[in-house]
This record gives sequence, structure tokens and C-alpha cells, in this order.
Amino acid sequence: MKIVKTTEQKHYNKIFQAAKKNDREKFRKLFLQLHDRDQHAIFHLLYPDKKAKIADFLTPEEFSEIFEWMDTEDQEDAVQYLPDEYMAKVFNHMAADDVAHFLTNSEETDNQLLLSMMDKRESDRVQELLSYAPETAGSIMTKEFISINYKSTTKEVISRLRQIGHHAETIYYLYVVDEKGHLLGVLSLRDLLLSSEDETVESLMYSQVVSVRVDEDQEKVAQIIQDYDLLALPVLAYDGSMLGIVTVDDVMDVIQDEVTEDFNEFAGIRRGMDDKKMSPFKAAKSRAPWIIILLFLGLLTSSLISYFEDTLESVVILAAFIPMIMGTAGNVGTQSLAVAVRNLSIDDKDKDSFFKTVKQEFTAGMMIGILAAVVMIGIVMVIYGNPVLGIIIGASIFLSVSLASVTGSVIPVIINKFNIDPAVASGPFITTLNDTMGLVVYFTIATSLINYL
Repeated sequence: MKIVKTTEQKHYNKIFQAAKKNDREKFRKLFLQLHDRDQHAIFHLLYPDKKAKIADFLTPEEFSEIFEWMDTEDQEDAVQYLPDEYMAKVFNHMAADDVAHFLTNSEETDNQLLLSMMDKRESDRVQELLSYAPETAGSIMTKEFISINYKSTTKEVISRLRQIGHHAETIYYLYVVDEKGHLLGVLSLRDLLLSSEDETVESLMYSQVVSVRVDEDQEKVAQIIQDYDLLALPVLAYDGSMLGIVTVDDVMDVIQDEVTEDFNEFAGIRRGMDDKKMSPFKAAKSRAPWIIILLFLGLLTSSLISYFEDTLESVVILAAFIPMIMGTAGNVGTQSLAVAVRNLSIDDKDKDSFFKTVKQEFTAGMMIGILAAVVMIGIVMVIYGNPVLGIIIGASIFLSVSLASVTGSVIPVIINKFNIDPAVASGPFITTLNDTMGLVVYFTIATSLINYL
């Protein structure tokens, strides 16, 4: 077996030995003492032939709790090594949204085969979630929620909760509906338990419920849950009937996915790339367009340097400061870009907000530029003893940084107007653009003052 370098090594090794000897009772005794996450770690470390034995060692219900902790790669291993009949039973014990999430993300699973082997009721729930557009509220919601009738008493609700509560994703919010399933309000578990038994749900429920439509973008759903500090958010059909809920743990996954997606695009990598699974050829093919575009922009930068060749030949020392000016402007522009993209991602898109952001970034850029200019003038004076050179460097830094902060704020908004994800106004693009502007500013000032150097 694989060596485990953790404090639980001795316990893990006993489990590995039990699996090796096909000792089901000992395996179960040791394995079920662990937390679900640690059980997942054990499964990950097992060799393929030992993974296949899990179907003999654990019930489908027991394994379903472990399966939910796994990443997609380990889940695919489980489906590959374990019998289809066993995995279908595992899916029957899982929340429909977790099954749908796996089937959506897995590229190696025969979805239709497993769905056909599941219980019809559970299979229908999963297929409903799969039918919604990706990255919408419908695609990430869970069907396991508790709805109660507005005419029920608290005693009746508590009795029903004891019967079906263990099947729900959460019991802290109870959703009040009418006879047609339309959402009327929400009742918290706290209010339910603290009320007398003969009070009706209608008199206790909170009717100002925050909800989303089934086709709402998942990023907007995550933002609403964060803004209202909710544990779960009801998802409604177009007629107002309740279809499911999105829970805060689902939102954490969404936020992680969105951050990863924005980070990839910020780096000039296309949406939806998964470098763990993508071949080198596909990765290169997907990244190449931005690199080619940046090559042409780079040629513009090279042309500018050639254009001011006479200036450089006259005062060679000017070349030493080119990387510093380009790098500083690019860094400031990327920082402003990050602020602008964040504001757009939280729907902060009104005109006043845009000008406020630009003003703030420009002011911050000027302050940074002044500080950097003073520092550079001092350094140049000490090292080179040339006040004019210090003024050229200082003025160039100040103007380049100020312009870069505005560019980083404005470019994402312009791109967003064309219905393109603003994250594609990525760091490399902003850096290259600011390099060009920085060089123009630098050489223009240097050329105008070259006679004083």
C-alpha cells in the first residue's frame, strides 16, 4: 500500500492491511471510526484493486457520505472501479444537486446508464437539475427542502419535521406555501420551537422573503446570499411556485469556481480551462490567441523604442530606466484593473459609480506617482548627480502611473459594454498597453529636455 506520512499512519496502515486481507469486519470497524473527510483520504490512497473492494466493505448509504467529500477525479475513480449497480444505489442516497454536479463535471461517466439504474423518483430529480442552463440558480439548487402549509399549526409542523427532516438539506428554514406550491413566506426553526403548539404558521411566518428565479445567474445568487446573510435562498419558477433552494455551501463552491475562472481569464487563459485534465496541445491552443495579440502589441512597443533611437544614442543612460518605468506603470494598471473588475462583478455598474471609481483610482495613482517620483529623483541625484535626468525620470514615473491607473479602471468598463467578460481585459493586456504609454511619456519628456542633459 502507499505510505501515509500523517499522525494517523498507524491507524491507516491497519485499514490497508484489513483491505489487503479482505477482512470486512476489521476494515469496517477501523474505517467507520474516521471522519468522512479522512475516509475520503483513505479511499484516495487505496490502489485500484483495493478501491474495487469498497462495494463489499461499505453499504451504498455509507459510501454516499464519503463520495460527497471527493473531488471530481476521485469520484470518477469510484465510478470506474465500483459496479454500476452499486454506484446507482449510492446516488439514490445523495442529494440530487450533488449527483447533478458530478454528472455535469465528469467527462468519463455514462450519465444515461447510471440515471436509468437509479430509483425513478431520484433519477427524475437529477434530470430536472441537469435540464437547467449551466451556471444558473436551477443548475445549483437542491430539491431537498421542507415546505409547510400556511394553515398548519406549529404542533403539526414539528410532527412532520420529525418524520421528514432527515431527508432535507437544511431544516433551519421552513418554506411556507399555499395549495398550489406558491411561496408565501418563511418560518425559522427558532421561531417554530419558541411558539405555542396551537399557533398557525401564517401568524408566525415572515412574508418578505428574498428569492430568485430559476434562470438567475449563479454569481448573482451567491451575491444575494452574501448580502442578506442567508443560509439558504429559495428558487422559484416563473409562476411563483417553489422549485428548490440554494444553500450557503453550494454558494461557496460557486465563489471558488468564479474566482478560479476570473483568475484564469485575468491571466489571459480562456474560460472553462482545466489545466489538470487538458493536454499540453489543447492548453497551448487555448492560450495562444491572447499571446499572439500581445505579440503584436509588443511590436508596437519595440517600434517606439526604435523611433526614439536617436534620443537613446545621445544619452545611453536613459535605456537603464526603461524596464523600471514600464514595470511600475504595468503594476499600477493591473491593480486598478482588479478594482474595476471587482466593481463590475458585484453589479456596481451605474454611471456615478464608474466616475467615482475612476476618480479614486486616478487620485491614488497620482499619490503613488508623486511618491515614486520623489524617491527616484533622490536616487538619481545621489547616484548620477544629474538633476535634469532626475526630473525626466520623476516626471515620467508620475505621468505613467497616473495614466496607468485610469487605463486600468476604464478598459474593463469599455469591454463590458460590448458584452465581453471584463476579466478578459487581463493583466497581460493592461501591462502591454501601459508599457506603450509609459514609453511614449518617457521618451517625449527625455527628447524635449535632451539638450539640458
